[in-house]
Amino acid sequence: MKKNTPAELILNPDGTIYHLGVTAAALSSCILTVGDPERVASVTAHFDHIEMEHHKREFTIVTGSYKGKRLTVLSTGMGTDNIDIVLNELDAIFNINLENGTPKTKITPLTIIRLGTSGSIQPDIPVDTLLLSQCAVGVDALLQFYPPPKPLAFSDAVATYFKTQFDLASPYTVGGSAALLKHFQAPAVQTGVTITHPGFYGPQGRQLRTPIRYPQWIDQLQAFKWKDKRLTNFDMETAGIYALAEHLGHRALAVNALLANRATGVFSTQAEGTIERMIKYVLEACTTLPD
Repeated sequence: MKKNTPAELILNPDGTIYHLGVTAAALSSCILTVGDPERVASVTAHFDHIEMEHHKREFTIVTGSYKGKRLTVLSTGMGTDNIDIVLNELDAIFNINLENGTPKTKITPLTIIRLGTSGSIQPDIPVDTLLLSQCAVGVDALLQFYPPPKPLAFSDAVATYFKTQFDLASPYTVGGSAALLKHFQAPAVQTGVTITHPGFYGPQGRQLRTPIRYPQWIDQLQAFKWKDKRLTNFDMETAGIYALAEHLGHRALAVNALLANRATGVFSTQAEGTIERMIKYVLEACTTLPD
């Protein structure tokens, strides 16, 4: 059994994990993640009771209950580099003995639900849509440092398409939790394939003053088709969450509020209302999740 050195598993003077700085007792095993620290309060405003609040760097963590369901809300910041910290440290908090650095024999599986804002890349998916990420395609660099996820049915098609269209490292494809997807599905909520980027401007085809390498990025992503699969929306976290959750034995699902449509150039005029609708929908669905 591997024992982590103090330089690998870094702890604070109080014995808590380095970045997140909380104990397992302070957290629920059902964790809602948001990118923006200020959005934590938008979720916990609906709680019946708050038992713990903690702030460190971009990580704001609040644990409480909604209609009797104990939940933790955690801000990750933006990007899969932050996801690398959050997923590994959440797992360590629950599944490594922090006193001696060795993994526990009994693993606690976590439920991780991302509440994210996102942009549609298909003209027929309008702004203010709520969309569940059935799976994700990562064009970020995180999985260059971990084993590849389990291949999906369209993984080879994605790799071939990106190789012929772009001079980029091969993307990785990874599925979300099928059980969570089934639980959260609703008539008014769409399902799609999210593509996770390493940035917001050039990597997502936005050109302000700096020239970008792929000015037709949106058009080329729109054109990908494999049977019933197409790329539906952008973000900066989902693929990393799904990949690390799979490796660590946790289940994860991303719920997206689509605030922009990159195909039509439209941005939502009711963004806050759409985000609030997503929050209420997720909280209600969580009340019937098994512990």
